[in-house]
Amino acid sequence: MTDTSGRRYDDKEMAAIFRAAAEGPQTPSNNIVPRDEGLTLAELQAIGSEVGLSPDAVARAALALDVRAAAESRTMFGLPIGVARTVNLNRRLTDEEWERLVVRLREVFDARGTMRSEGSFRQWTNGNLQVLLEPTETGHRLRFRTVNGAAMASISGGFFALGITAVTALAVLPGGHLVKALPGLIFLFLTGAGMLASGVLRLPRWARLRQRQMESLAEQIALPGKPENPAPGLPPEAAT
Repeated sequence: MTDTSGRRYDDKEMAAIFRAAAEGPQTPSNNIVPRDEGLTLAELQAIGSEVGLSPDAVARAALALDVRAAAESRTMFGLPIGVARTVNLNRRLTDEEWERLVVRLREVFDARGTMRSEGSFRQWTNGNLQVLLEPTETGHRLRFRTVNGAAMASISGGFFALGITAVTALAVLPGGHLVKALPGLIFLFLTGAGMLASGVLRLPRWARLRQRQMESLAEQIALPGKPENPAPGLPPEAAT
């Protein structure tokens, strides 16, 4: 297993790679620092060989670190409304590997989804959840991305209801009709607050679970032979 991306690893990353290569699959540190300095994978493999580590073990450990470092997030009012992960495989994924990945996607997310192919581009989608396989100069790139549309709608609806409550209260206040309108305002306020809370409270757990699932699935493809143990899926209505 070789690397043609020109990626260089800093001191902390090198320590995590050699530790993982020596001890087997671990969870490397996510404390990643700028990558403009350091050693290439080939240089790391040469150093590892001097202490008895196989080049393949070093390469797998380096790739595992890159998989974990590739997480992205999309926020709404500081909340993780969307998650994504991109993995450069530095090799071409075979038809059989893609088909096995689709099977795993259906199992993990409890959804049949829809497959689509255009030349060397492939994708599997289920609502807002997308898994894309794209060609690169060194092989294929695998991209996972999703947004929690239900939570986004709930939060937006909650803010809208609270805004309407405030505007209505200000409108009836000068005419002395606030007491008469109070029951309706309270109902509207509670509705908005409930919608807002429902959207906000579900997001952190949803985002953590989706990140774990994407990471595990990405590792299974990037690191052949890794046990298939992604996090359990969410209920079908939450599989976005």
